[in-house]
Amino acid sequence: MKKVIFAIAISFMSLHASAQFVAKMEVKEPVKGICDINEVYSLFPMFKGQVEAVCPKSKDEILKHLNTEVQFLKENPKYKDKGMIGLIINCKGEVVQCKMDNKTKSPELDRQIEAVFNSLGAWKAGKLNGKEVDTSRLFSFKIKKGVISFD
Repeated sequence: MKKVIFAIAISFMSLHASAQFVAKMEVKEPVKGICDINEVYSLFPMFKGQVEAVCPKSKDEILKHLNTEVQFLKENPKYKDKGMIGLIINCKGEVVQCKMDNKTKSPELDRQIEAVFNSLGAWKAGKLNGKEVDTSRLFSFKIKKGVISFD
């Protein structure tokens, strides 16, 4: 009997392990330009069939833009903070929403960071099982001595 239960447990675990984890984001307000408001995904490239939306700039290039274009940090060189910005990239690779998820202590800094992310250009759309889909991307950052870095 123990062998049967063990075999069933192993079968169940292997069946469960082959299932794909897909995180779907609930979008509560209308977003202009989104392809399908009910099908917005947070994709994880470590899972088969999931490819995150790709920015035309590398993370190092994004940081360079942030640290040169955000005037607030030039005016406050000792500033320390942290935050997170969320993007929705539609199935065509267009950023259709860009807003701070975890705001900094300064609304002006938040606006300037959003402006940089909005100016990065056309993205490569995320894919789920080979199909281009609307995706969500989050960038968590910290600011030390007026310099932004990603977590």
